[in-house]
Amino acid sequence: MARIPMPTLAAAVARVQAMDRAQKEQFVDEMFRQQPAMLASFLVQRQMGVCLEKMEFLLEILLVCLQAMRQSGLPWPTITEDDQDRQMQDFLAQAGPKAQGGGFEPVGVNQRYINAHPEKALLAFVLNRLAQWSAKVVPEETDKYVMLAAINLVNCIAFVELPTATQ
Repeated sequence: MARIPMPTLAAAVARVQAMDRAQKEQFVDEMFRQQPAMLASFLVQRQMGVCLEKMEFLLEILLVCLQAMRQSGLPWPTITEDDQDRQMQDFLAQAGPKAQGGGFEPVGVNQRYINAHPEKALLAFVLNRLAQWSAKVVPEETDKYVMLAAINLVNCIAFVELPTATQ
């Protein structure tokens, strides 16, 4: 069962779209305290040569992911850099040499991977946004970093172990 069902995701998308710049800045400040490694996966894009306009696209995805986590009502642990590294390695192993060699495209994620994914709604949202985005930007080598970071956010949300309730 998905941790973030479609209605929760839709509400998160609407909420982020309704935010003005000041509200987004405040949300990023909260994110820094709650999920610093997820924010870092966005911030590191600049060091990898990604232009600010393309980083802004990734920020929107990150904000939706975090808002969806918040609205799910689940007790999310802090997703660590190790969690992110593990998910990236798992994804690259499944995606194969094309993703590892820089030829990654969001539509290249195979159907078997999508069908087996526990967060289908969130993955579909991100893949759809990536496909729309990649169709309208001037392609650059660094686009793969944006795409991989976006998918890795989804995978971290899908596969991080949630705390269990103790009695």
